[in-house]
Amino acid sequence: MPDARPEQGEQDWERRRRLAEVFGDTLPETTSDEREPRGSGGREDPGEAWLRAQVPPHHGG
Repeated sequence: MPDARPEQGEQDWERRRRLAEVFGDTLPETTSDEREPRGSGGREDPGEAWLRAQVPPHHGG
């Protein structure tokens, strides 16, 4: 069974690359609310539009 500890002398970037190969990019650099809306002309994401349409009238918006 391979040793679960990181190898001695492994650089930080090497560790990140190794973990990305196994787990993928789990956390984006920015969150969706920090990014520009997708699509051309600033159109809202269809999923977001649907969620906004589901808000009851007494919740405002």
